[in-house]
Amino acid sequence: MDQSRQNEEGATPAVSETVTDAFTDQVAAELTGEQAARVEPAAESTEQVVLEEEKVKDEIEIQIDLLKDPDWVVRREAAITLGEMGDERCVEPLCRALRDGDWQVREVAIEGLGQVGSPAVELLIKLLRDWDVRKYAIAALGKIRDERVLDPLMLQLRNDEFKDDAVNALVELGQPALSRLIKALKDKDETVRKQAVLALGRIKESEAITPLIEMLADSDWFIRLTAAAALEAIGDDRGRTAIKPLMKDPDLVVRMRVERILAKWKKQPAAT
Repeated sequence: MDQSRQNEEGATPAVSETVTDAFTDQVAAELTGEQAARVEPAAESTEQVVLEEEKVKDEIEIQIDLLKDPDWVVRREAAITLGEMGDERCVEPLCRALRDGDWQVREVAIEGLGQVGSPAVELLIKLLRDWDVRKYAIAALGKIRDERVLDPLMLQLRNDEFKDDAVNALVELGQPALSRLIKALKDKDETVRKQAVLALGRIKESEAITPLIEMLADSDWFIRLTAAAALEAIGDDRGRTAIKPLMKDPDLVVRMRVERILAKWKKQPAAT
């Protein structure tokens, strides 16, 4: 009995050790598994980013191909999508779309290039050399707030055929174009002065009031007339006082226009 008991008592620690070892191995395995699980998401995350980039790249290529579709609606939607993507890889295909036979496609291509922004400036400036797309390139440049667009747009004010497009683009830019337009009021070219006055009247910034008042003494009657109209558009009280002497202007058209402006202003409260 004692020997049997001893055998039983001797066996107990061995069984206990086996169970403990098994439990230890299980815990270790679980810990190891947790560590592996923590590493895998990082790898999956990196892979996911790569997949997303490839997906975007593939989508751009798909939309570029759709710009060749015979259906103008499909081409228009493709141009819209490329603009929304805003990727510099969209610049060249959108510039090509400026030559599209449908005006609606050209229109959204202009908007799209504006959305892409600065990466499109260099190629658009090069397109100004091409008479066929110059009008659309000017419009696109007017949608991009980048200092590089100012010189090319101001230069187009000297071009009889595209000066109005340039004015529209500069007005679209607004405040960034203000100082250049004010400086242009002193230009020797009469056409440039006229276009600058028109643009400032449409931008309607108070900073232009004093320079426009000075233009009321310009030798060209049309510039005097346009300057008065620009001051009316801005609506500052200084303009009301400044244009009154033009009631005695040597040009009948100027006098008549100023009379109408002053009559209209009398019905409105003075701006402060």
